[in-house]
Amino acid sequence: MKVLDLQCAHQHVFEGWFGSEDDFHQQLERGLVSCPLCGDLRVEKKLSAPRLNLRAAREESSATRPEGVTLSNHPAQAELVELQGRMLKAMREIMTSTEDVGERFAEQARAMHHGEIERRNIRGQTSAAVALELLEEGVEVMPLPMLPAVKDTLQ
Repeated sequence: MKVLDLQCAHQHVFEGWFGSEDDFHQQLERGLVSCPLCGDLRVEKKLSAPRLNLRAAREESSATRPEGVTLSNHPAQAELVELQGRMLKAMREIMTSTEDVGERFAEQARAMHHGEIERRNIRGQTSAAVALELLEEGVEVMPLPMLPAVKDTLQ
């Protein structure tokens, strides 16, 4: 199994697992490799150091490099990956704790606001103009991006 550090055109960094280097290139050519955050198919392999499980090598290299810097990640890169992971986790929590009402979002939100139906946590789709109308009416709404990765389990 080959673990590759990948990055999309929007600078999202993620990890991909492939049977071989050829397997990665074949999947990339067939459009099967996409960014789990934005769905972008323009993915490229990042340079990364091999991960060797040699205790002596780890102890020696950690003594000669700045604290927090690993062989394959710069501190800023590690922070970005951590932030992306936290965002995905938060979005998944939203998905599991809300009911998807689809295109009926505005109708359902207004009905709850006016006490016509029981309040519950909902999500759905509406236009930006309708979302602004809801806000002007005092209906609390919050636009969220729909990320492909929140629908599926990342492996």
